[in-house]
Amino acid sequence: KRSLGSLFNMQGLWTALAGLVLGMIFVHIQFPYLLQDCKYGWTLFRIKLKRDGFRKRKPFYTVLECFLERVRRQPDKALIIFEGREYSYLYVDRQSNRVARALRTHADLREGDTVAFFMSNDPSYAWLWFGLCKLGCAASLLNYNIRSKSLLHCFSCCGARVLIASEGKARITTLLDKMEQASDEPISPELRSKVTMVSPAVYVYTSGTTGYPKAVVINHDKLWAITLYLSTCGATSDDVIYSPLPLYHGAGFNLGLHGAIERGMTVILRRKFSASAFWDDCRIHNVTIIQYIGETMRYLCNTPEREIDKTHKVRMAIGNGLREDVWRSFQGRFGHIRIVEFYTASESNIGFMNYTGKMGAVGRENFYQKRLCPYALVQFDAEREEPLRDSNGLCIPTPEGETGLLVSEITSAAPFLGYCGSPEQTEKKQMRNVFQKGDVYLNSGDLLRFDKDNFIYFQDRVGDTFRWKGENVATTEVECVLVALNFIEDACVYGVKIPGTEGKIGMAAVTLKAGREFSCSEAFLHVSKYLPPYAQPQFIRIQSCLETTGTFKQVKSSLVREGFNPSSINDLLYFLMPRDKCYKPMTQIYYNSVIAGELRI
Repeated sequence: KRSLGSLFNMQGLWTALAGLVLGMIFVHIQFPYLLQDCKYGWTLFRIKLKRDGFRKRKPFYTVLECFLERVRRQPDKALIIFEGREYSYLYVDRQSNRVARALRTHADLREGDTVAFFMSNDPSYAWLWFGLCKLGCAASLLNYNIRSKSLLHCFSCCGARVLIASEGKARITTLLDKMEQASDEPISPELRSKVTMVSPAVYVYTSGTTGYPKAVVINHDKLWAITLYLSTCGATSDDVIYSPLPLYHGAGFNLGLHGAIERGMTVILRRKFSASAFWDDCRIHNVTIIQYIGETMRYLCNTPEREIDKTHKVRMAIGNGLREDVWRSFQGRFGHIRIVEFYTASESNIGFMNYTGKMGAVGRENFYQKRLCPYALVQFDAEREEPLRDSNGLCIPTPEGETGLLVSEITSAAPFLGYCGSPEQTEKKQMRNVFQKGDVYLNSGDLLRFDKDNFIYFQDRVGDTFRWKGENVATTEVECVLVALNFIEDACVYGVKIPGTEGKIGMAAVTLKAGREFSCSEAFLHVSKYLPPYAQPQFIRIQSCLETTGTFKQVKSSLVREGFNPSSINDLLYFLMPRDKCYKPMTQIYYNSVIAGELRI
């Protein structure tokens, strides 16, 4: 009887186990990303608890306090390696003490002041910044490529009292000699006693593809939110991060430098990005994490192939702006490096992370994140460049799978800090009465798409999307189609106005691969096959290189202004001729016919 009972018990156990396994298989099939969603939600919860703890500590636990803690724990570890020289955590700390004393004595800096940096990448960026922190001052990170009125605007809009520039600038008082005379003993915390988590820490600037750059306010609390991103990705103190990005940019300064400090990592810093030196640097320094932005990954894929392409220790790449085709090429050539693509903006109160590795996606909707920071996609009128509203004056949600404008609710948990010195631009960025009277949302200025599996895809920036023949044209989609041609290296798509017509017609500026020529017939067949008629570029302009900002974002404003007049453009121009099934060289006669409305497009 006992044996028979044991048999029945065993059968029941096996039945239960089988049911459990089948249930797990069913759940995995129905919800393949459930485990990753829960893990990411739990990570966000832990990060929130950590930030809440920082806010409650007295004195407030800023990134400076984190740095000083790292100095005590690992004083001799290299914080920065730059051009063959190591700079330890302790060295950076002592240098920052010298900076603080020199600036307090010779520039009369006091708590609450702002200092502008006009510098290329250099280790001194770190000790200059922490020196300011020890005085309770904020830093304004100027793009060192800007000049004239734009430079003056950026310097003055944040109320900077002092400008610190790289060596070699004329008629500027030197700081190095004054640092050498100053003590490197610790700075009294009393000098920054009034700093709180909402005090301004850093001002970073938008790219300024149109108009002057805007100074984005980043306080100490938001700086922590960006700093903890590397922790969210799973970075540890054993990692070595390679950062060739400019430190005046939020990704390089906030995420790269501060993220590394929070983790206790070493940063391999370059003066500027170099595709040819990239992988050799990674091998020499045993780099495990790389940062990218914009087109840098494509530049790496375009370097000559080598047998040692997959010989390295890089396990993760973190950044944004990676096209799906480049993503595939990069992993195919350099090995299965984990790509952590993310979406955010310097002024945004929300961000997304592609924590599943879904190729081409910038993130994934997560139940916990949406509860913390409510957001939505709303229908957008590309012609008027404004959201569509219903009869009650409220915004209209975008149906699943369609492109819409990303808006995120402004709350105490997800604030919008605005632009320094520009209340008009700050107000313009906010949308009121979005889903109910009285609510306030942040207008991201970006068009995104959520698919049925909750993955998020970046589509375009408002202003980049144009409307032709009653249809919205996403420039990124057209660009991806064009670069698939074997003779096109890169493409920049935009809309141009034709008198007497509604909307804007498509035009593309492209660069050609080395040794290749533009094929008029092949280009026509390709765009006809992969694009609807309204999205096919009517005009194609051949350039030797495409203009980009300091962070590798394409500059379209000048191309739009120049239009397609062959008499004012020295580049080769082609126009689409469907009747002849090819592109043809642009002539002044054709241009005049288009402008006069004599030729129907």
